[in-house]
Order: sequence, then structure tokens, then C-alpha cells
Amino acid sequence: MNAKEYLKQAFYLDKRINSKLEQVESLNALATKATSTLSDMPKSLSRGTSKLEDTIVKIVDLQEEINRDIDKLVDLKAEMVGTIKQIQNKELQVILEKRYLCYETWEKIAVDMNYDIRHIHRLHNLGLKETSNLIKPCHEMS
Repeated sequence: MNAKEYLKQAFYLDKRINSKLEQVESLNALATKATSTLSDMPKSLSRGTSKLEDTIVKIVDLQEEINRDIDKLVDLKAEMVGTIKQIQNKELQVILEKRYLCYETWEKIAVDMNYDIRHIHRLHNLGLKETSNLIKPCHEMS
């Protein structure tokens, strides 16, 4: 895994969490639309659970999965912060944190740091090289 792939892990995990949260919202909307039908007819004993119950079980399972993913994201970001803090150059640290932990655009980073976007890209490449040197020894040991 190269430095860029390492640093982009949090972004993709965050996107997956957001996708799952949208799925939960959709399932909740379905569950609240459910209506019961009143009838004099006896219910079938072969059917042990209702559709609403199935939906609620799916919602709970998905929420547990989201919680596990959030725990992974928090741990991953903490690891990434630790790696980035090992870089001596504070400018490089800020650029990497803004890009890979805050998911800021290049344009916003350039404006915030009062630099030309090309200079931000050059500094970013230096930051990736430094990160690569830091993560290689860790990944070679595992």
C-alpha cells in the first residue's frame, strides 16, 4: 500500500458509513409507512414474524455495523494523525491533515494557507514521500 492509498482509507470508510446511514434512513421510512390490517380472519401460525419485525431487525443489524465502522474510522484516523505528526515539516502536516482527515479540496487548502494551488500540490507530494517513508517500515514488519 502506498502513502496515498493509506491516507485515503479514512475517506472511503467515511463514505461507506454515510451510505449505510442513508440505508438506515430508508429502512426507517419503510418501517414507519407500515400499516396494520385489521381482520376477523385468524392469523397464520406458520409465519412467526411480521414484515415490520423483519425490517426492525435489519435496521438494528445495520446500525450495529455502522457502529463498528465508526469505531474503525476513529481508530484509523488516530493512527493517521500519529503518522502525520511524525513528519517534521508543519506545513506538510497541515496539508495532509486538511486533505485526508478533513477531506478539504485543493482549492480550499490553497486559500486557507494563502498559497498557489501548484505550490500546494508540490508540498503535498513531499508530504506523501515523507508518509511513505514512515509507513513502509510499519508494513514491512507485519
